[in-house]
Amino acid sequence: MSTFIFLGTGTSNGVPVIGCNCEVCTSPDPRDKRLRCSGYYITDNGTRILIDIGPDFRQQALSHHITHIDAILITHSHYDHIGGLDEVRQINFLMKKAIDVYGTEEAIKDIRNRFGYIFNPTQIGGGIPQITLHQIGGLPFSVGTTKITPLPILHGILPIVGYRIENFAYITDASSVPSETIDLIRGIDTLVINALRYKPHATHFNLEQALAFIQEVKPKRSYLIHMTDAFLHERVSKELPPGVFLAYDGLTLKW
Repeated sequence: MSTFIFLGTGTSNGVPVIGCNCEVCTSPDPRDKRLRCSGYYITDNGTRILIDIGPDFRQQALSHHITHIDAILITHSHYDHIGGLDEVRQINFLMKKAIDVYGTEEAIKDIRNRFGYIFNPTQIGGGIPQITLHQIGGLPFSVGTTKITPLPILHGILPIVGYRIENFAYITDASSVPSETIDLIRGIDTLVINALRYKPHATHFNLEQALAFIQEVKPKRSYLIHMTDAFLHERVSKELPPGVFLAYDGLTLKW
């Protein structure tokens, strides 16, 4: 049995947004509380894979008892997707080894620049995360015996990636998806895709675009993530077509 846990389903601001008193930010429904986007995939052979590691990772790890990570897949190097890398120090301690981190050439370069102290042996004092960086291209690679397929997408004009693991695809921060990527996931069992809000946005799918993309891919089921405080969970869930669901923090899928 494979498992996927939605650790966070919100945008870079998270929900509630600081200083906002809208109906979503003040909602008592826990499904309207959205930490920054991340997911935890456990394969049927027990391999544990984290997709993105945002600034809320410590809270997410404590909530879901995450003590083991075999690999971290980075979709892109914006802060809300890599800001929690320092938090793997305790995971290193528990596992007694470094953690493999996979990303595009640009993402790996940004991680080296923004977390320079990790890779600079002259900087001593305090704990340093133990990570091993791996640059990916367009070809599939493996974590243990689990095949991972990078899915090229665009975040505005920035080339980033989603990932296919087994019959599951995770795409966030997409504003457009090339046809070759659609071919890699057409008819997939489970699709996770970003849907920022109702209004159009220059660098993210809005709800209408996400639903059109789902219609093109035709997965068996789809879950929407990377959502702002535009979506009240209870209300928007009723507006969605069959087989499409709003994800929420802590939602766990098993198959």
